[in-house]
Amino acid sequence: MAMNLRVALVTGASRGIGRACALALARDGFRIVVHYHQAADLARETAQAIVEAGGEAITVGGDVQQAEEAERVVKTALDQWGRLDVLVNNAGVTRDDLVLRLKEQDWDAVINVNLKGVFLVTKAALRPMVRARYGRIINIASVAGLAGNPGQANYAASKAGVIGFTKSLALEVASRNITVNAVAPGLVETDMTAAMPEAARVRLLANIPLGRAARPEEVAFAVSFLASEQASYITGQTINVSGGLVIS
Repeated sequence: MAMNLRVALVTGASRGIGRACALALARDGFRIVVHYHQAADLARETAQAIVEAGGEAITVGGDVQQAEEAERVVKTALDQWGRLDVLVNNAGVTRDDLVLRLKEQDWDAVINVNLKGVFLVTKAALRPMVRARYGRIINIASVAGLAGNPGQANYAASKAGVIGFTKSLALEVASRNITVNAVAPGLVETDMTAAMPEAARVRLLANIPLGRAARPEEVAFAVSFLASEQASYITGQTINVSGGLVIS
């Protein structure tokens, strides 16, 4: 492969939306850094799938809510390939409960991974992007951050924060030819949503105009577009991939 191939880092890429994004960007010709926190075996499977399809990929573990580890994840990409062109902030967790029952540690866990983690990895990734005067940052938000969701106040707050962060950062770095956008999925068929109570799942499906959940690949298509040259004049935006659940 050519030495000038661009490099994409996808956090939380061992499964679900993150894995789909990694595979999609690899098909687009990016070298992929497959980040994981604990699921090392699944991350290696993602990387192996990319390699078997003719692409290049490495894996790197790290806790994105820790500054030193976030910086190490980005450094791994730079040490391996000398550049970082695209960052997909996908790593996220849920700890659902009604606010009256929500434990403080569950609030902190979700905010720290979903929002602080985005900040820390992005901050580390910005340095090489600013030097190169090029970058694409794509944050995986959620329609919960736009419309709320009962039992997910912590998750909705974290994703609303991601959307606000996206808009502010887009204004800060536009002059450096770095675009910053968000993708807000609705109900997606992943391990995370499979754990939803059936009654909640049925209720949510009934409110989706297209009448079904999304496949992870359908979210990845939006990420692939935002990472491409075709999206070079789009920044500070949130693209809903929700089957019409939220229309804004």
